[in-house]
Amino acid sequence: MEILGKILGSSARVKIMRLFLVNRTKSFTGAEILKRSRISKDTLRRELKLLSSVGFLKKRGAGWSLNPFFGYSVEFENLLLGSDILSQEAILDNFKKIGRIKLFIISGIFIKNRDSRADLLIVGDRLKRGKIEEGIKKIEAEIGRELTYVVFDTKEFLYRLDMYDKLVRDIIDFPHEVVLQSKELSAQMLKKV
Repeated sequence: MEILGKILGSSARVKIMRLFLVNRTKSFTGAEILKRSRISKDTLRRELKLLSSVGFLKKRGAGWSLNPFFGYSVEFENLLLGSDILSQEAILDNFKKIGRIKLFIISGIFIKNRDSRADLLIVGDRLKRGKIEEGIKKIEAEIGRELTYVVFDTKEFLYRLDMYDKLVRDIIDFPHEVVLQSKELSAQMLKKV
């Protein structure tokens, strides 16, 4: 994200462009763009003016939408959505102070698998839901899309794993990347597999 922000002149511009590229058919009001991209009003005003002047965005009533006739939308989609959206380290950094994480799995949008049931699986103890939601919102602002995520405490996760819970199995048995796994949980999971 940092590199793309430097090349395109602004990380806020990258966030706004991703928001519209991911949600091609949707229209957003200025307030919705602010909330989803987590940028300042002044920055939003400046970026909307620039993006509309080059034909990337169109004003429609009270909202803004991607101009379907913008000539470079495919190229920008390949650049902004085709590249690695965030590194594993950058994703994990958003969840540093949420509690004791035992397992952190990324899937879905992070590994370019549209068929995944969840984008994130977080397992741990003494997890702070408010901090988790804060981390999720930061990532959503970066990628321009809402995330699907699952959070379990360790005991519930192991129970679900033991019961062959469909949601847990759909995440673990299909393409995913383990970003963090404690040795303790790893040993317990091996017993249950």
